[in-house]
Amino acid sequence: MSLATAIRPLTLFFTGVIGAAGVALAAAASHGGDTHFLGSASTMCLAHAPALLALYAGYDRIRTAPLAALLLGLGTLIFAGDLVNRHFGGTSLFPLAAPTGGFGMIAGWVVVAIGAFFRSSERTPG
Repeated sequence: MSLATAIRPLTLFFTGVIGAAGVALAAAASHGGDTHFLGSASTMCLAHAPALLALYAGYDRIRTAPLAALLLGLGTLIFAGDLVNRHFGGTSLFPLAAPTGGFGMIAGWVVVAIGAFFRSSERTPG
């Protein structure tokens, strides 16, 4: 089993967890008080869950999809997790957690862009 094959189900798992977290965090942020951390975490989750779903669907056509999904998924979980921990616990998950997660998300998007320069393993019409 290749690494890409092993990562594919994890991508769908990340998609569901991150999407559900985004909705839950949006609901929590709507209840007043200082909720800018929750709102930001929700935004990141709701922006990246559909991207992860698209990468899952495009695994056969986007050569960089496994690496991009791993970077986007882990980056989003670390970034959003840090913001949620700051809101409820007052501290960071670990030193530089938000920048680490943010860098992971940025790197994931760069890997998606790099995928434009690699030929797909399957032929597409046209």
